[in-house]
Amino acid sequence: MLKTALKPRWIAGLVFALVLSGVFVLLSQWQLSRSTQHESPAASTTEVVKPLVDVLQPGHFFPGSVSDQMVTATGSYDPGKQVLVEGRLYNNQKGFWIVTAFAVQDAPTLKGVAASPQMWIPVARGWVADAAQAGPPPSGTLTLTGRLIPSEAPVPNVDAGPGRASAVSTAELINSWEVSSYPGFIAATSEVAGGVTLPLGADVKALNIPPQPPAEQINWLNLFYAVEWVVFAGFSVFIWWRLVRDDYRRDLEEDEDDDYDDEFADDPRPLPATTEPASPDPEHKVQQ
Repeated sequence: MLKTALKPRWIAGLVFALVLSGVFVLLSQWQLSRSTQHESPAASTTEVVKPLVDVLQPGHFFPGSVSDQMVTATGSYDPGKQVLVEGRLYNNQKGFWIVTAFAVQDAPTLKGVAASPQMWIPVARGWVADAAQAGPPPSGTLTLTGRLIPSEAPVPNVDAGPGRASAVSTAELINSWEVSSYPGFIAATSEVAGGVTLPLGADVKALNIPPQPPAEQINWLNLFYAVEWVVFAGFSVFIWWRLVRDDYRRDLEEDEDDDYDDEFADDPRPLPATTEPASPDPEHKVQQ
């Protein structure tokens, strides 16, 4: 069959099939790139700073509509309620987030036996490379600005140790701090007291967490077309192979016919003569 495939017309056919397959693959890649598109967001207001007390209510689930919202809140830190969350990256270097409880002024309070008289929210104040570099929070009343982020899920079966936390989980922190909290935390971008922006410290790096990218949507029709073009690419090569195979079988049949004709052409013996069957003897009349 290789001899048949090496015929000039089938070599040209193979080249054409490969070029056609390449075009189909490129069309498949184009359809695949269009199958996943970023959601076209509506006019976003997340970068417009809003008061925390107007954006999020304690005692309710964290709505997705306020995720990444820039907020501001006035209150004070409690230096006794501070933890370090390990395993956080900054410029590809692992370190710690400094997370401190912040008492929010003018925040609504919850009712119940376990509710605290003051509403709190965890604040990720900055990043440090070493736990010893984390200092106490600033004292007194201040106004902070930051990005509102949903609570993280606690890491199961992990004991981070005293003064540590496995994640910025509101459920985990309120049990440790024994306070009522908003269902989320703030990644601080600035802290202002008396109209002056407070420095973080020489070893503390600002988080500056950007908003999350918009969600991606899958266009199943484009994805189907991408798979379809791949099938077409394989089918073009398959058609070439079928044509070569059919040509090969025709060559075999022609060779068999030629061998058969040559065999009888070279045989000197005459063909056997055909004879008519002898007629039966005439019936003898029986004389009575």
